[in-house]
Amino acid sequence: MKQAIYRFLLAHPHSVEETYFQHFRFATKFAFSLFVAGIAALIHAICPALCERTASRIVNELHFRMHNR
Repeated sequence: MKQAIYRFLLAHPHSVEETYFQHFRFATKFAFSLFVAGIAALIHAICPALCERTASRIVNELHFRMHNR
């Protein structure tokens, strides 16, 4: 049982040198940013004059954060 809990909840955060809660916080912020980028892309699809660079800017920022942590 302990092995299953470790494998499903703790192995990956440990592999990136984070606690479960540090990883939860980072992943939650990341997911929220992706959600915002998706909404901006949808708005842009409906009205191309709006949010012209918002989604790509957010994705670029996320890429930078992911590779420089």
